[in-house]
Amino acid sequence: MSTTYVVVTLLAAAMAGFSAASVFLRAQWVVQPLADYGIPRSWCPWLGAAKAVGAAGLLVGLALPVIGVLAGIGLVLYFAGAVVTVVRARRYSHIPFPLLYAAPVVGALALGFTA
Repeated sequence: MSTTYVVVTLLAAAMAGFSAASVFLRAQWVVQPLADYGIPRSWCPWLGAAKAVGAAGLLVGLALPVIGVLAGIGLVLYFAGAVVTVVRARRYSHIPFPLLYAAPVVGALALGFTA
């Protein structure tokens, strides 16, 4: 296991965890765009939970690689769905935000497969 893989995985988990906490705490800069995209507020706990479980799975994946791979795939699918949601809402200037969170997850997956 390389140092780069561990660092990128920790960064991905921290970013997903931060994103989950932002949803759980209903930060205005997160909740308002979700409402603008047509996402009901009742979905916030589920969206936050998905990201929190993904972040935890990435951390567990440092010891049990199969869990990390599954968590990474789940997070990539989550953020791909976020991009689709943003595009469907025609908020094209918001597309970089889910991609920013997905990038370290994709990096961790790629580094995990090469390790």
